[in-house]
Amino acid sequence: MKEGIIVKGIGGFYYIKCGDNVYECRARGIFRKKNIKPLVGDYVKFTLNNENSGVIEEILDRKSELLRPPVANVEHAIIVFAAKNPEPNMILLDKMLVLGEVAGLKLTICINKIDLDENGEIIKKIQSIYKNTGYNIIFSSTKNDLGIDDIKNVLKNKITVFAGPSGVGKSSILNAVQSNLKLKTGDISRKIKRGKHTTRHTELLELDFGGWVVDTPGFTSLNIDFIESEKIAECFPEFRKYLDECKFTDCMHINEPDCKVKEALDNGFISKQRYENYVSFVKQILENNRRY
Repeated sequence: MKEGIIVKGIGGFYYIKCGDNVYECRARGIFRKKNIKPLVGDYVKFTLNNENSGVIEEILDRKSELLRPPVANVEHAIIVFAAKNPEPNMILLDKMLVLGEVAGLKLTICINKIDLDENGEIIKKIQSIYKNTGYNIIFSSTKNDLGIDDIKNVLKNKITVFAGPSGVGKSSILNAVQSNLKLKTGDISRKIKRGKHTTRHTELLELDFGGWVVDTPGFTSLNIDFIESEKIAECFPEFRKYLDECKFTDCMHINEPDCKVKEALDNGFISKQRYENYVSFVKQILENNRRY
């Protein structure tokens, strides 16, 4: 049997990169019976029916699995937002970071289109909000070729998912990173100021300098209701060193006295905006869970 990695899946066909070749394969019916679906990013064993096509026989153990986008073995996520056009949605950014934390991914924040931030206000705001999180932050502009080398450095030898709303320039960044990817880019709708979707399926793209990236359909809302409300604080890295110092072991860091997280907030070690987003996530989860 041969071994390879699934780089694309469309209509029940899986395209497996093995050496310098890509084979079109179907999955054995046993996977369907076991309710197992091969994912882009899966390392698999397969047999050939002819020189171009074959059958997936085995899916090797996954290091990780994401639901949206549906992809396996991702190690790293670059969360991309634009400085302007569209304006950055900070609640959505923090929600994506929370989901990345839950998935156990190494996270990088990329603020693209900084050429539109003429007075540098957006850069200063982002740096202020995230300075104590430990996240790597890259400010980029494909128009002015800024930050592209930094992005290449964090992509090297990893499987990375690019995530963020439509229209923030994910495909443009990837084209700047490696021009032969030739990804389709979209414009911003003037009426609603949202990006037009340009990526229609999940696909793993190989990088010449080592590593893989997943270009994914853009999205503007994400569900975090599956996360336990008391676990949300652990998904904010700047909270973590204070969590065990609160007076109450079950402290939710909202209304309780002698809360070290709130004390850190008051002392400026935690961003007010990040804290407010944390509170909104906890309340959202509790409210939605009460409904069902």
